[in-house]
Amino acid sequence: MPSKRTARIGALTVAAVCSTISAVVLTTPAHADTVHIHDIQGTTRTSPLAGAKVTDVAGIVTGVRTYGSSKGFWLQDSAPDADPATSEGVFVFTSSAPKVAVGDSVAVTGTVSEYVPGGASSGNQSVTEITKPTVTVVSSGNAVPAATVVDARSVPNAYAPAGDTAASGSVNGLTLEPAKYALDYYESLEGMNVQVADARVVTATDPYSELWVTVKPREHATHRGGTVYGSYTSQNTGRIQIQSLGATADFPTANVGDKLGGTTAGPLDYNQFGGYTLVANQLGTLEKGGLERETTRKQSHGELAVATYNVENLDPADATFDAHASAIVNNLKSPDIVSLEEIQDNNGATDDGTVSADQTVRKLIDAIVAAGGPAYDWRSIDPVNDQDGGEPGGNIRQVFLFNPERVSFTDRAGGDSTTAVGVTKVHGKAQLTASPGRIDPANEAWKSSRKPLAGEFVFRGHTVFVIANHLNSKGGDQGLTAQFQPPARSSEVQRHAQATAVNAFVDEILKSQKNADVITLGDINDFEFSDTAKILEGDGELWSAIKSLPKSERYTYDYQGNAQVLDQILVSPSIRKDCGLEYDSVHINSEFSDQISDHDPQVLRFRP
Repeated sequence: MPSKRTARIGALTVAAVCSTISAVVLTTPAHADTVHIHDIQGTTRTSPLAGAKVTDVAGIVTGVRTYGSSKGFWLQDSAPDADPATSEGVFVFTSSAPKVAVGDSVAVTGTVSEYVPGGASSGNQSVTEITKPTVTVVSSGNAVPAATVVDARSVPNAYAPAGDTAASGSVNGLTLEPAKYALDYYESLEGMNVQVADARVVTATDPYSELWVTVKPREHATHRGGTVYGSYTSQNTGRIQIQSLGATADFPTANVGDKLGGTTAGPLDYNQFGGYTLVANQLGTLEKGGLERETTRKQSHGELAVATYNVENLDPADATFDAHASAIVNNLKSPDIVSLEEIQDNNGATDDGTVSADQTVRKLIDAIVAAGGPAYDWRSIDPVNDQDGGEPGGNIRQVFLFNPERVSFTDRAGGDSTTAVGVTKVHGKAQLTASPGRIDPANEAWKSSRKPLAGEFVFRGHTVFVIANHLNSKGGDQGLTAQFQPPARSSEVQRHAQATAVNAFVDEILKSQKNADVITLGDINDFEFSDTAKILEGDGELWSAIKSLPKSERYTYDYQGNAQVLDQILVSPSIRKDCGLEYDSVHINSEFSDQISDHDPQVLRFRP
């Protein structure tokens, strides 16, 4: 589909030989009387003919891609073998717009290659291709091989085999077991014409004109139509990405819970932005599910409402201020304290040394007032220029908003971008040495990442310590459909070190005052069941309050068909046990195509 996606697809197939997998190389051509597409595909993820020249490989064209750098067509054998492990389809990479049409019977001579979308370092599986082709059209107007039905019955419940330990955990050399493992099943259909029917949308249409559906509507379903990702060992096998070979304008704008009614059919591809993808020649009819944005309840007079909200690289040039303000006022009901993540400096991504974000914050506060909300006050600490990661030049940071009519901030001098905040004990109570202050900013754990912002608040005479976080992202982790199973999560190393530092700081507070009210919140960039969350929780110093919700409601983010937790609010024992805690993940963004952020805000109410 010619769209923003084109640039991403262009990165996939700049030249198939750039990311080929070493395999058996044949020095003589393999002839058409002995080589069919299923011989090229073989019974593993990599072709037994990789590197070989094949001659006059016959098939019917099932799809043509004329845009981006991944130009080519899919070819499928109309005379399949009896082995379910061998795919009957293959992609022919032409590099320029192919001169074939769907329904053409063609003979292809070329070289078999294994292309790794994203490059070998990504850990992705490879796509078997015929490259440098010579194509002969034998006839036109032929019937396209019937699409294989992908549904709840055909996709196994087990996700993937364990990788071969002798091959660093790769599954590439393992014989496919399509009746046993979902990833093996999809791989056995690579390049073939497939179809799904009446498929529910589980990730909304994104700016690249793609969405995700599930063929297993009951698999870990949320009450709003999504599919919950609840553990590393309970993968959602029914998820599949949908793109289209048609015009961008014709692609449906769908939200979670909508449905692609009827048949969606086309070749099954694999790419670095989601793995197995149905590239549709035929799109089902969009049936709206009527999903609406959620609204939490207003806190009572005696309840303190604390929220976290990632506003996704907000800077003064953005057009989303009114929408964010409306969300805070109308959907979150004006929490008393709001931890904002991804507030950018006053000129956004312009990298000129600007670090102040006062204009960004003031514009949001003014928009909140205009929306009927309180005149929030705010506190933050400007980062050192270009030292906190995120968009280059943006200098993202956490910011506290607070309603001065309901809560006061305890200002204590000494906090800056490089000075570590400490904890003292004064008259039997814990106290921060600086408020606001940053936690251990010189620690290597925070290299090129956001430093936690700590502050003291007072609500109805009770001190509440709040720590705003934006931990290291998952960038660099291998995808769920990687050739390495289980996939490596390299980003955890830094995030675990960050969680250790935050937990140690909370422990200092609790050692000074056992019953201190401490809230650690923000974009944790990890799941509630992750080791990151366990490290933050420690030996009971904190507890992730999203676990108070039913498992089917635990999500703050929607990625590749998985509704998952990235944003969390963790609380100390005094809040968990004695304060009438109530938690709400307010779904206003992640499930919608017109989202103003990719995160859903979280709200905690309790009585200090």
